[in-house]
Amino acid sequence: MRALVTGAGSGIGAAIAERLAADGHAIAVNDLSLAAAQATAGRIVAQGGTARAYAADVSAEAAVGAMIAAVTGDMGTPEILVNNAGFVHQARFTEIAPDQFDRMFAVHVRGTYLCMRACLPAMLAARQGHIVNIASQLGQIGGVELVHYAGAKAAIIGMTKSLAREVSADGVRVNAVAPGPITTPLVEALSEDWKTAKRAELPLGRFGTPAEVAGVVAFLCSPDAALFVGQTLGPNSGDVML
Repeated sequence: MRALVTGAGSGIGAAIAERLAADGHAIAVNDLSLAAAQATAGRIVAQGGTARAYAADVSAEAAVGAMIAAVTGDMGTPEILVNNAGFVHQARFTEIAPDQFDRMFAVHVRGTYLCMRACLPAMLAARQGHIVNIASQLGQIGGVELVHYAGAKAAIIGMTKSLAREVSADGVRVNAVAPGPITTPLVEALSEDWKTAKRAELPLGRFGTPAEVAGVVAFLCSPDAALFVGQTLGPNSGDVML
């Protein structure tokens, strides 16, 4: 199948792209940075997979439309969409500026919406497709100094459930993955105090790795997950237990 993975230039997104490629899917690697997307695509190709790189800001409607048109022209319509693009910003609520709040929701929530909106018609026409939205355990429990981030991730979970109710009977499965803290550059950029406190809260006692999240995404895109619709799976070191 053909898979589009957004924000796949590094971290969790890169691991997802590489795992899906190892499972035999052709990968459209998106990132805001073309060089980062090309680096991930290059690793996939070097390992014998199929991948192409595409730069686009997922929060911009025109950029998403142009990217989907390019992917479709080069590889065919995406049959798998993984909405992973995002970023983290840490601040007390009273110190979050309106433009910082808006950007958080633009990338995470609007970006997820725009990519689903662009890819869904072809999936519905084919009566098959997989959408996996990367949320966060903080969208389930909240996070100190991360109100805007947790709010955006909670919105993604709500969109996932709602769209799953709309399109599951039409052959498109929509699910979410809500990782806990993962050893990526984004998490490493958080304060040492935050990381120390969070690590102490985790029953497993450690942060996860990008590959561990990628394995969950790969499962949701496989036939083994045929009964999973509107679910939020949590590779979160025990931070959330449902």
